[in-house]
Amino acid sequence: MSSNSSSIKEQFEQDGYYIMRQLYSEDEIEAFKNACIAIVKEHDPGRSGVLVGMTLRSPLFKQATVKPSLVEALREIIGEHIVFLSDKVVLKNAGTDFGSPWHQDHPYWDGSHKFSVWIALDDAMPSNGCLRLVPGSHQQGTVSHDGEVVDDLGFINRIDMTQIADSDVLDFEARRGDAVIFHDLLFHASYPNVSGKERWALITTYKDGTQEDPDYEWAGAAFAVSSPR
Repeated sequence: MSSNSSSIKEQFEQDGYYIMRQLYSEDEIEAFKNACIAIVKEHDPGRSGVLVGMTLRSPLFKQATVKPSLVEALREIIGEHIVFLSDKVVLKNAGTDFGSPWHQDHPYWDGSHKFSVWIALDDAMPSNGCLRLVPGSHQQGTVSHDGEVVDDLGFINRIDMTQIADSDVLDFEARRGDAVIFHDLLFHASYPNVSGKERWALITTYKDGTQEDPDYEWAGAAFAVSSPR
């Protein structure tokens, strides 16, 4: 994890993401994973493997959203007024063999730009569905999401594969506790999980509190993380 905060904003503006290795301790990740397991038993996410609203279901997840070192990095990227909007768990279990298609997050919510933090609750590698990123792709703005949808996995906005060059893709291989902050215009996807092992992730989403937005139905746990000093 970088200790040079002056470089965080520069790197984020250039690449559209910022990686923080071992942001969370093993004990923290174990607690988050166990809480996710208990919640998923009560609220089936269905075939998509995505369950929104973890903080609404357990106050434990607020600890993840306000981790001091994370907030400091977000302050460099977003500014002084940071608002947490919502979080979700994304689970790829042993039987899950599909990956997330290439997409940007912005078409799902419109309004101001949002910033998400993808947190590895398990080690993630290509064989079990690690995240894939296209560095600098956020600079293209919102692109067409009219890629073909031939399944019912919940991703209705998809970038046509002809817009993605394999040579531009970065595979974010992660250890439990690693995290990456990324812009909502960054092209991202994930591999299918063909390993027979779990790959769960927690994703928290934030916005600049100075920007106007509609009232999002999915942001029932929203709160101000940081206000101007």
